[in-house]
Amino acid sequence: MSLKMNVTILLAAILQFGVMRATGVESLPVEAPAGDRVVERRTNWQVEPSFKYDALCLINVLSGDPFYLWHYAKAYTDFFPKLTAEAKAAVANLKRIIKDQGGGIISAQLCLFFSASDDETLDQMIATLDRPETLKDRFARTPYWSEASWDRFMSIRGDLATVLNWYKSIELENHWRVNVRPVAAARAEEMLAEVAAFNIVPLIEQHLGRPLESETITVYMLTYSQPHGIKITGTRFLTDVAWPFQTVVRNAVHEMMHPPYTLAGDAELRAVLDAISKDAFLMNKVENHNPLFGYNTLEGFVEEDCVQALEQLINEQLGIAEDAARRWAKSDDGMHVLAVALYRLMKEEKYPSKDGSIRDFLIRMNHEGRLVEGSVQMHHRAMYTVDKQDDGRTRP
Repeated sequence: MSLKMNVTILLAAILQFGVMRATGVESLPVEAPAGDRVVERRTNWQVEPSFKYDALCLINVLSGDPFYLWHYAKAYTDFFPKLTAEAKAAVANLKRIIKDQGGGIISAQLCLFFSASDDETLDQMIATLDRPETLKDRFARTPYWSEASWDRFMSIRGDLATVLNWYKSIELENHWRVNVRPVAAARAEEMLAEVAAFNIVPLIEQHLGRPLESETITVYMLTYSQPHGIKITGTRFLTDVAWPFQTVVRNAVHEMMHPPYTLAGDAELRAVLDAISKDAFLMNKVENHNPLFGYNTLEGFVEEDCVQALEQLINEQLGIAEDAARRWAKSDDGMHVLAVALYRLMKEEKYPSKDGSIRDFLIRMNHEGRLVEGSVQMHHRAMYTVDKQDDGRTRP
């Protein structure tokens, strides 16, 4: 670590108390293991570039998907003409299997899998694809494991190897080292100084009802990740050089809460989803939203909206929240109607004062009949009341 970065961290630490007072955030004490001594849970931020994740995110751009070309027209112009016929077919197959058929995000799925490895170079990643047993063993120990997801990964293993070998042929690692890393590294230093004042770990743990794996939040500063903030294994996520520190802190809060609960084998929590599935207003959003946004299953949709509601509460305490109504009106074409309902219920219940976890809250709301059909639309209407203007048009 450079002297400049050490000085930056020190200055951020000195300023931290003032920033927390200004935003209304207090450090949350927890009991130490021994005796009655009380210690503070402190968030240790790390921000750094990563070739591995940038290379995997670049595949979104290579696919020619308009969803990404809006952000990366120049990168597409630079790289796409260099694709060999074999590499072009491999990229198309990755998109077909992961996105078109699976409803997933290419970069998110590939980065998640490879975050269970220690690979950093193309040679190491190609070797992992040749001998995936170690990756499988590591990934199977994460909350993201499923046989179906692993089978899908194995089905595209050859296509991904083709793309990585093509990267080698165009010397992508050297291009990244010379042209991309310096900008990302400089932005990482700036970002570390900006986010260091935010002690988010205690708030996240309080709202989830469980401890995080680590007090260290690692942010990988990328150049090809827009428009996604991507959670990977551990207390780590991917962000983009283009985003301000408020977005990065909000993303950190959000991504650290995935998954907010364990659904598999939980009959009471499954009963909550069964009840929610009877709400026609909600299911219209689940089944008919733009699939490019993801969350294309009821389980994925509910998980995301639980996290969005929790995130909003925490960001309000941190003093960096967007207005809730404006946020959900514009986000993903207004699809997150369950987040609106859960947020309003949490505010009414002064969450988390009555519940040990978000799981307990959902089960209690279901038992109390507050997630019955029509309740999501009722909360949505309460947040977005509609009046008539003189010219007859409606406005929120």
